[in-house]
Amino acid sequence: MFCGFFGELIYLEAVKTKLDGVLLVKPDIFDDNRGWFFEMYSYKKYSDLGIKARFIQDNRSKTVRKGTIRGLHFQKKDMAQSKLITCTKGTIKDVVVDIRKNSKSYKRWIAVTLSEDNKYQLFIPKGFAHGFLTLTDDVEILYKVDEYYSAEHDRSICFSDPGIGVRWDTEDPVLSDKDKNAPLLQDSDADF
Repeated sequence: MFCGFFGELIYLEAVKTKLDGVLLVKPDIFDDNRGWFFEMYSYKKYSDLGIKARFIQDNRSKTVRKGTIRGLHFQKKDMAQSKLITCTKGTIKDVVVDIRKNSKSYKRWIAVTLSEDNKYQLFIPKGFAHGFLTLTDDVEILYKVDEYYSAEHDRSICFSDPGIGVRWDTEDPVLSDKDKNAPLLQDSDADF
């Protein structure tokens, strides 16, 4: 996929991951002596890559301390969300877990590095839990979702669930009370 910008070609690439439907998006950055430019999102271009979600809300979060884990989060089926994650400041280890019971990759997970430098994005369809570890201080995340937040449907799974086995590579993470007390996947009411 490509389009012109100031006489240059800008490419947009979506790389398939080990989890069906989860895509790593690599934009081409237009860079010159003034700085850089890239399109963060275009429905037509992303749809051409297979990302057909109609995003209706943008969320932004800041995490102050390196070594913080947020996740693993999802919303139940009736209000499930597809997400497009972008790290706009700092660096994160972004983690996605397949929680679709009939999937060939059920309980499998992937981790990718997203940063303000690489400007990669991660597309996560419905049926997956998401979380991240901050690898730097003062991290900011922007994510688009295709369903509104619903406290009634909001769920967490224990970040250290041994049945999933995510390797976070951190000793003593900073966690919210919600994430400290999250159930194991086998004890959750995940309904995918």
